[in-house]
Amino acid sequence: MRDKRPVDELSIEELERILIIRRREQRQQRLGRMRQEGRLVDSPPTPPVAAQPSAQPAAAPNPPKPVEPVRAARPTPTDGAPAFDDEDELNVARPAPSPQDEAARKTWTNRFLTLIEVAAVVALVVIGFNLFTAVSTLERQTAQVQEEANAARIAGIPTPEPTSILSVRLEDFVLPGGHIINADNTVSYNLDEFIDDVPSHLQNAVRQQVVDQFLLANVIRPPQTDETALYVSIPRLGLEQSIVQGTDDQALKQGVGQVLNGAVPGGQTGNVVLAAHNDVYGELFRDLDQMQVGDEFYIQTRTGTYTYRVTGTDIVEPTDVYVMADQGRPTATLISCYPYRVNDKRYIVFAELISGASA
Repeated sequence: MRDKRPVDELSIEELERILIIRRREQRQQRLGRMRQEGRLVDSPPTPPVAAQPSAQPAAAPNPPKPVEPVRAARPTPTDGAPAFDDEDELNVARPAPSPQDEAARKTWTNRFLTLIEVAAVVALVVIGFNLFTAVSTLERQTAQVQEEANAARIAGIPTPEPTSILSVRLEDFVLPGGHIINADNTVSYNLDEFIDDVPSHLQNAVRQQVVDQFLLANVIRPPQTDETALYVSIPRLGLEQSIVQGTDDQALKQGVGQVLNGAVPGGQTGNVVLAAHNDVYGELFRDLDQMQVGDEFYIQTRTGTYTYRVTGTDIVEPTDVYVMADQGRPTATLISCYPYRVNDKRYIVFAELISGASA
């Protein structure tokens, strides 16, 4: 029975057996054609040889048994294996591989597999490096795109109108006064007594505003009200003087100035601060250091006169602006430069309200 499986499903041994069968069939076909054409004559059978009579019959020797050729055991067909009629012709013995050949084959196989593993590792390293490079490139490109987009968004934001970055009140940094008597008896002003306390990047702006306020008199003076301090009387100094709102250069040239801190004599609280020069422009506070605790002085408004009593005196630095702070009750403070014609300090007189509308 012929094997009808496709050729690609047969092994090499099965293909060799099929080839032997095909050659034998072709040989049988040629012999058949030669018999039909008369070119092949079958040899006649050999006639039997007649027995010679003998005088005495001899015992017939036992003929030797014919020796049949030893055939190799026909292999039992396995499931799905083809079966042939001439299996004895196809059972060709194949030599087994030698141990040396087997060892060589394994060696080359191992080398080939090792080469594949090395190539795989190299490929993984290359892939990892390329991946790292790609990620780094992507991060740089992303950062650049974000930076460009941010710059574009910022460019689209309208620029706000310029405003003053700093508003300086001179009395927030330095006490009134600050003039210097030069050798030729001219007057100059030390406007940098407090500048070291200002951040360096703001010093120029602060200095300019101080100049504007003190020297150029660019000060808006509040309008007078019924509670505005208009007049001061200090019996110890023999002083009777009107009060100017402000302690800038122009105000102190006119007389006694009041610090613009919003305090009024008739208030429930607040510190009315008055200042004047001690050695120029009338020397109005020339003898301020003669004031004693218990002395009284008077401040007048449109509605009445307020009496203050001295509670203490002090000599402070020009930047000790705490002496002008609100004490939580109605008080008054008198300030002048000190000492005479040196003016690197300030002389302070503290007083409290003892009679008047708020006393």
